[in-house]
Amino acid sequence: MDRVKDLASKKAAVIFTKSSCCMCHSIKQLFYELGASPAIHELDQVSNGKEMEYALRGLGCNPSVPAVFIGGKYVGSAKDIISLHVDGSLKQMLIDAKAIWF
Repeated sequence: MDRVKDLASKKAAVIFTKSSCCMCHSIKQLFYELGASPAIHELDQVSNGKEMEYALRGLGCNPSVPAVFIGGKYVGSAKDIISLHVDGSLKQMLIDAKAIWF
């Protein structure tokens, strides 16, 4: 769990994903379109990915991917991120965390 928390706090925007997950792909694209360059951690591409996935679940991430952290804090999964984007608060969160500049 410490490894996940450490990775989540290293950059303004961090997304834990799996390469085969279509919602993960959509969330990454959304961040890129907003001008953010999040740190991406593909859990199915790293040796300790299963352990990291269990740690994410332990932090309340359900489903475990995509798990989005902004400013070191867990923001939510795909459904949460899309809701934040629709109501306009995702962009402001990214600005506040200095993940994008406007």
